Amino acid sequence: MESKVNTYRDQEILTASPARLVAMLYDKAVSCLHDAIAAIEAGDIERRYKSTTRASEIITHLAVTLDMERGGEIAKNLEQLYRFMLKHLLDVNIRNDAKAAADVIRLLEPLRASWHQLAARGATAGRAPAGKSGSQPAPSGLRVSA
Repeated sequence: MESKVNTYRDQEILTASPARLVAMLYDKAVSCLHDAIAAIEAGDIERRYKSTTRASEIITHLAVTLDMERGGEIAKNLEQLYRFMLKHLLDVNIRNDAKAAADVIRLLEPLRASWHQLAARGATAGRAPAGKSGSQPAPSGLRVSA
């Protein structure tokens, strides 16, 4: 059964749009942080460490793949926000601090929602009536053109 789940997940990743892939990264980061909080509550240090480390890896990936030239001020702001999140995640592991993980989740959630909205718009853009442009304004002030 696990093999079928992995195959489905792999297929989803291989066929996802770039916006959907970013949304999936946010999903996984948030999921890992929820798991870290549960691990703190259960006293499971190893699980907390692994979950927090995975979330940190994802946020680091998001930070290093920012296009600073094309992203302008938004990319600069995201880079600063990601740095802030990574510093907070150190507290999760060093101080066993569930609040720090929850704070990062609160920062990730609006970004996550925006990328899901963007991915959904991209999925429907291909079905726009004839004569309509597939380019739509992105959520939260982001500009993306098709």
